[in-house]
Amino acid sequence: MANTLVEVQNLTKLFPVGGGIFRRTNSFIHAVDGLSFAIAEGESLSLVGESGCGKTTTGKLMVRLYEPTDGRILLRTDEVGGTMEDVSHVKGRDMKGFRKRVQMIFQDPFESINPRLTIYDTIAEPLVVQGIGTPAEREDRVANLLETVGVTPATSFMFRFPHELSGGQRQRVAIARALVVEPDFVVADEPTSMLDVSIRTGVMNLMTELADEYGVSYLYITHDLAVARYMTNNLAVMYLGKIVERGETEEVLMHPQHPYTQALISAVPVPDPAYQREAIPIKGSVSAPIDPPPMCRFYARCPIADQFCKDNPHPPLEDKGGGHFVACYKV
Repeated sequence: MANTLVEVQNLTKLFPVGGGIFRRTNSFIHAVDGLSFAIAEGESLSLVGESGCGKTTTGKLMVRLYEPTDGRILLRTDEVGGTMEDVSHVKGRDMKGFRKRVQMIFQDPFESINPRLTIYDTIAEPLVVQGIGTPAEREDRVANLLETVGVTPATSFMFRFPHELSGGQRQRVAIARALVVEPDFVVADEPTSMLDVSIRTGVMNLMTELADEYGVSYLYITHDLAVARYMTNNLAVMYLGKIVERGETEEVLMHPQHPYTQALISAVPVPDPAYQREAIPIKGSVSAPIDPPPMCRFYARCPIADQFCKDNPHPPLEDKGGGHFVACYKV
């Protein structure tokens, strides 16, 4: 993509299992294993899959909360006509500039906000760390952003503590904290999953409006296909550390080709008792990610796998037409 903002190439994260001071670690959890994708400026990508497939680890790698084992994370420089810069191992003073451009909204608003800080201090802290503005300018900026995210009147909420806010208000504060330094890219890790159904749509609409207003690109992590469809135009399906299908959201959801994607969609309830949907007969539960064999990650659960799938390495993502990529030998 000519206007690519962020790109990952062969991104990998292995967590050691066992070992010790006098014993070498020989086994690893393959949390993220060879991911490659790109997100354009002003565009967003949903990353979906079951719990334990590596979605959150991918997000934390992209904001550098985890150090990647291998691969590259490329971020376009903020200069006019900027080039792509590898930030996968950025440290020290350069990390401060990286933090200004890349932020994260965490899943649980009850855990991600310091209970000892006021709402003002929570949102203003990134400005203080980055050395942006005077105290008066920071107060104005926080007040304006609180009004923007719907925590109103701002003067009534700025100096309250988190326990005085509802879950939806806390998540709006978390969104404000991520956007206060005007980042280019935000990882949103299931930001509505801990909220009541009645306020989820409001938060999703808010994030969409802010993306348009501030020109932010999202990596939106979710296990809910309906949320992914509502929030982004591009979708990637992840299983055991690998992306198995990727493309435009409507194309992937309306014409799923990978058996795993088909199974996820078949599990979504339809509010029509007369509607009959064919169930996809996948086997068992998510396989253990510890030292997986080199064959297709979905082989043990796949209803169409054969000996060829077992004897060959995990299939690469291939374009099946129109930018619809699938990692499967049988489709």
